[in-house]
Amino acid sequence: MLRYFLAALAVVTTLTASPAVAQETIDIGMIRNEDVAVVQQLLYPKAGRVEIGLHAGVMPFDAYLTTPNGQFSWTQHLSERVGLSLVAGAGYGLKSGVYRELESPTFGVAPFAYRYLGSALVGLEYAPIYAKLNFNGARVIHFDVYFPLRGGLTVESSVIPDGGLAFAPTVSPGIGMRFFLGKVGALKFEIRDDLLLQYRSLTESFEFKQNANVTLGITLFSGKGK
Repeated sequence: MLRYFLAALAVVTTLTASPAVAQETIDIGMIRNEDVAVVQQLLYPKAGRVEIGLHAGVMPFDAYLTTPNGQFSWTQHLSERVGLSLVAGAGYGLKSGVYRELESPTFGVAPFAYRYLGSALVGLEYAPIYAKLNFNGARVIHFDVYFPLRGGLTVESSVIPDGGLAFAPTVSPGIGMRFFLGKVGALKFEIRDDLLLQYRSLTESFEFKQNANVTLGITLFSGKGK
């Protein structure tokens, strides 16, 4: 009997304790429509501000060349979601182990590879996502996710001597994240895929080429924005 009594007492205690736990929450009531803007207010606005940055990048997915590069970015944020973007960069393609092996006496084959020298791209950034991340319960990190679409010109040179330069019209879609470092700057991570239509004098033909570029940089904002 004692065992059944204790079991029943435990059940009753559990049922009566539940409302007490619920009462510890704070009920702020319903939020009016005019209050939503206050709740959603951005701590780090971009609208009306110019963002300037320097970025280090690498093109790691080319089988023949590894291309470290540097990029300069300028963005005029027309609103919180849309910005006019300009990116100019320079770099140099270094022969990979695969390329060196192919051109060695064992194989004696030099692939028709072209190395990145520089590019200038202009277009738009669309940032539909602004979010906050709780880091280890000690800090809230504000960031946004954006999708750039730019176009312009890329200059490359042939790895094979006397292969000349190639000036290629370029379309460059991508995805990026901007981690705000206070109101004056941000850490900017971007992956973009430069799609080139390249005329190669060695083969006297047009070739399609992709330059996937991964960049990380620091940007600074001007002014206070709108």
